[in-house]
Amino acid sequence: MSFLNLAKERFSTRDFLTKPVEEDKLLEILEAARISPSAVNRQPWHFVVVRDENLKEKIVEAYPRDWFAKAPVFIVACGDHTESWKRDDGKDYCDIDISIAVTHIMLAATDLGLGTCFVGAFDVDKCRQALKLPKHLEPIALIPLGYPAKKDSTKRFNTRRKALSEIVHYDGFDSNIKEQ
Repeated sequence: MSFLNLAKERFSTRDFLTKPVEEDKLLEILEAARISPSAVNRQPWHFVVVRDENLKEKIVEAYPRDWFAKAPVFIVACGDHTESWKRDDGKDYCDIDISIAVTHIMLAATDLGLGTCFVGAFDVDKCRQALKLPKHLEPIALIPLGYPAKKDSTKRFNTRRKALSEIVHYDGFDSNIKEQ
């Protein structure tokens, strides 16, 4: 499948089957995160895989949604701000690096027939306590992982996304591309 088709197949899954995720698929998804690019190759990430039901319940306390609780696996993407690259003006690239790695996770999962959703609106302190994270690690994203119960149509991009002419500018901000 072409990359563009793969990207169009990915959607935010909020309805999972109870079917477990195979270990080889999980490892392939984690490998996709491992090889993702990061600023100055600092790789300021840790990924906590949560399959234990008791621990999953504690993570659900940080994001109490029924659909989320039904995912067979959670991956918690954590950033290490002591390892991340900082630009001269102080901008910390940790969140960007984690986002790139999570994108690799989501696309690899899609390629393997699995579904994910990027969850950022969760109680960081509850998640940190549940996972017993050291202070220098910040949980940045929760990624529920499993087999989707249904798929979303790729036609959604025709109506739910901005046109290229609204978002692309050539040679400065005041020029837009022409609609094709």
